[in-house]
Amino acid sequence: MKKDKPDNVVFSDEKGYNASLLPYSTSVGAPVIKTDDVVAWKSRGIHNVNKEFENKFNELKLQYQKLMEEYEWNDLVYNAKFSFEPVIGEIYHLYNGTDGTNFLSLISPQEWNREHIATFKLNSDKKWLLLNHKDAMFS
Repeated sequence: MKKDKPDNVVFSDEKGYNASLLPYSTSVGAPVIKTDDVVAWKSRGIHNVNKEFENKFNELKLQYQKLMEEYEWNDLVYNAKFSFEPVIGEIYHLYNGTDGTNFLSLISPQEWNREHIATFKLNSDKKWLLLNHKDAMFS
């Protein structure tokens, strides 16, 4: 019985056998063609990228929390009673009044026996910077 083609060789011919397009070696003497296992590489890459995204997310979350706390303090001061125009760079003190409303004053807590809430400084952007407070009201 005669074979059309030997078992160990693939030829290019008119029947569609094209050795250059096959994903494996086509003769006994050809080098071994081995595909790399990229699953481990992909897993490490996914882990590293996810860790980076998680770190960035936590950083943004912390920035957001600080921004919201800053907003709440500014909202508290701007909604307090005061009958003067605050000067940029000056230090002001926020107190709880006897009627339950908050008010802003230049008088420090050491000079006055009132319920002190916090101390602020007005910056050039008209934002109240928290210098100290009696406890964490917004944490």
